[in-house]
Amino acid sequence: MGWLGLDDTDSLEEGCTTFTFHLLLNGLPKSATAQTPRLVRLWPFARQRTRGNAALGVEIETNNERELLDYLDGFWTKHISIQRGKIAQSTHDEREQFPADPGMVWFSVQPDQSFYFSAVRGEVNLQSIPKADYSWGGQGCIGATAAVAWKQGENCTWEAIAWRAYERHGQNVRKVCQQTLEKIDEIETTFLSRDPRKGRALVAPRGPCPVLFGIRSRVQEDAQKSGELLQNAEHTEPCVGMRVFSTNQATDDHLSKSMAAQVKSVQKYARGSCRIITDKGDWMAFAESGSVKRLAQWLQAGDIIEGYGLSPDVGVVHLEKLRVVSATPDRFRPMCSICNVRMKSMGTGQGSRCPQCKLRTDDAWDEIPRTPPFSSWVCLLYTSPSPRDKRQSRMPSSA
Repeated sequence: MGWLGLDDTDSLEEGCTTFTFHLLLNGLPKSATAQTPRLVRLWPFARQRTRGNAALGVEIETNNERELLDYLDGFWTKHISIQRGKIAQSTHDEREQFPADPGMVWFSVQPDQSFYFSAVRGEVNLQSIPKADYSWGGQGCIGATAAVAWKQGENCTWEAIAWRAYERHGQNVRKVCQQTLEKIDEIETTFLSRDPRKGRALVAPRGPCPVLFGIRSRVQEDAQKSGELLQNAEHTEPCVGMRVFSTNQATDDHLSKSMAAQVKSVQKYARGSCRIITDKGDWMAFAESGSVKRLAQWLQAGDIIEGYGLSPDVGVVHLEKLRVVSATPDRFRPMCSICNVRMKSMGTGQGSRCPQCKLRTDDAWDEIPRTPPFSSWVCLLYTSPSPRDKRQSRMPSSA
């Protein structure tokens, strides 16, 4: 028995690590049996990430390790090593792209999970990974090792991934049955299937990769059933296979501890993005963040907030979860009970006076409590402990 991991077999224009892994598992020798494969999303700001920044792993039982390793070596040479060096530039993102540098690892004993957390919460390098019993390739060994180090917990989610017919590889447009997708979206355990506000499918990539769709669910059986429904639907294009992966999506593993801060000011940008200036640094809520953005827009100086997020740069947090701990009240000068106009301050500690009838009061301010638009945590959907939050949240493209 042992653990196999694979990563970085793709570029923006071609290749697909999940499809490569699917083909590898399909061809295993009879002496080897694969358990449920796993898909692990890594640190979203990793410098050499490609599209979804996911790595693959699987536990394999075998009574002939030598035969298995010979098979892996041959598969690597024929199907994986040829991807090394392939690169494509993005047409919509200025981020630097790096050549594909596939990596595959084999561990007889599962490595310590601490490396997994290092890889999902920050940047790691090749020199820091646990030593595998056998390894192939380069940079991809980082993600491959993280995938096998993950100890799948009860809060894992599941994704049924289907791949397109070979003749459709390289095409951007996909055909998935919208009527079937609407039914899948109503299954209680599925999430991120459709954007109900735009009526747009969220299961199909937009680029030329081999993936046709990915259906996410909290329950393995529902992921399998939903994938089969969409795969066999009349208006879904042909596919060459489908497989269910356990995943760390929506587990919050990439987040560490929460942060509390006091709001100093809020800067609003085009499309609704917000920069919250706090006494603990700047917190960013992007336009695509749904409820997080809406709550951020509501904040004002003095509010006490708590949040979770990632820090690609020192002093800046990209928010993924946000809640209001306490809200400062709105303050207004008192109203004159006779003239019904706002009074004016007579100076520090001297109360207020009506500018018309000169009525005085000792009150400098009237305070009106502010009620936040959300009573508890709001979050990006893919970090949410409750996938049904999808009516108020969206998943960012990096997830």
